[in-house]
Amino acid sequence: MDRAALKSRAREVIATSNPRVISVGLVYLIVSIVLQALSSRVLSVNISESEAMNYLRYASSGNYEYALQYAETMQPPAAAYGINLLLHLISGIIGAGFVIFLLNTIRNRQPCLGNLFDGFGLWWKVILLDMLEGLLIGLWGVLFIVPGVIAYYRYSQALYILIDDPQKSPLQCLRESRQMMDGHKSELFMLDLSMLGWYLLGLVPYVGYLAQIWSVPYIGMVKALFHEKLLGSNVWSYTPDYPA
Repeated sequence: MDRAALKSRAREVIATSNPRVISVGLVYLIVSIVLQALSSRVLSVNISESEAMNYLRYASSGNYEYALQYAETMQPPAAAYGINLLLHLISGIIGAGFVIFLLNTIRNRQPCLGNLFDGFGLWWKVILLDMLEGLLIGLWGVLFIVPGVIAYYRYSQALYILIDDPQKSPLQCLRESRQMMDGHKSELFMLDLSMLGWYLLGLVPYVGYLAQIWSVPYIGMVKALFHEKLLGSNVWSYTPDYPA
């Protein structure tokens, strides 16, 4: 993989696409931020000054058991955790829709803003795939950090495979991703490493949101082009000749 050429091609596709990848990426980013904010709000705990003082009084007096019980009464209701899970699942499904949009853009398959919601057409497979992938990466990560990282890259193409052929099962997508990434895990790792600055900038409070307007579509496009290269496609032969 020629990393520099791949990233250059990503910038070219982004610059010539219609609808603009940046515009659709901005909508995706806004939806993701809203869902994240709702998730934080659902799990937030509103503690009055008097409640905080009561807790501190119990704790300072050595009545730790009662202080703990008192703290538990201030926790979000059980339903809040269910709503929070639902919001995270919706976020993942819309994320799959954004990948669909990126692939449609690269392949000149009439990309549109509505692609963001195409993931709902295979929602249960997207959710199951995400759960299985997280489980496998987590199990390998228990052994040590390095096996977990290797597992992350081993199964990195599973979602793309599912999108390309929704008839496949999540397990089949994971198996095919493992085969597809054989000999290419280090290439994707180095590609990620070359974009580390964008990842870190996106974590900076406030400034990160502005950086993500570019970094989210850009990194997503680079990853989608990487997948196309794994399929044997000549990504440099694509000519996104969209109307202005």
